Amino acid sequence: MWLQYLLVLVGAFLFDVVPIPFPPACTIMIFLQIQFNLNVWWVIIIGVIGSILGRYILTLYIPLISGKIFKQSKNEDIQFLGKKMQEKGWKSQAIIIAYSLLPLPTTPLFLAAGMAKIKPIYIIPAFFVGKFTSDAIMLHLGKYALQNAHSIMQNAFSFKSIASFVFGLVLLGLILFVDWRTLIQKKKLEFHFKIFS
Repeated sequence: MWLQYLLVLVGAFLFDVVPIPFPPACTIMIFLQIQFNLNVWWVIIIGVIGSILGRYILTLYIPLISGKIFKQSKNEDIQFLGKKMQEKGWKSQAIIIAYSLLPLPTTPLFLAAGMAKIKPIYIIPAFFVGKFTSDAIMLHLGKYALQNAHSIMQNAFSFKSIASFVFGLVLLGLILFVDWRTLIQKKKLEFHFKIFS
C-alpha cells in the first residue's frame, strides 16, 4: 500500500521539477488516488510534499542553467524583478497564494523566482497554502472524475487545457522577454528577444 503513496510522491515531484509548463501535479495525484483507491487526505499531503520538493529543486537548479543559457543582462533583469517582488512583502505573498489557487501552471512563477535568486523560503510557504487548498479541492472532486472518466479523457486536449498550456508559455515569454528594469523604473514597456548567450 505504501508503494502507491510513494508513486504519488514521485509523480508529483516529477511533474513539478520540470522547467516547462506541464500539467498540474494534481492530475497524477487524482489518477493514482482513483487507480489504487487511496485515502484522499494522504494523497493530498504526500502529493503536496512531492510538489514542494519539485519546485524547491527547480528554484535551485534554474539559476545554474539560466546563467549558461541567457545573457547576463537578462539574468540581471529578472534578479531586479525579484528584488522588487521581495520589497512588496505581504502583498507578494498574497499574490503567490492567489496564483497558486488558480488552475494555471506555477512553472513561470518558480522559474522567475529561481532566475531572480529569490530564496525558496520566501516563496514556498505561500505556495504551500495555495497548493494544499487547490489540490484538496481537486482531489475531492476525484469522485466526480471517476464517474465521468470517459468524458474527462476526451476533454484532455480541450480548448481549456490547451489554453492553459499556451497561457503558461505566454507568462514564461513575458518573464524572459520583457525588460523589467525599464518597465518598473521608467514605466516603459520594452521587449528584448536576444536573451540567449
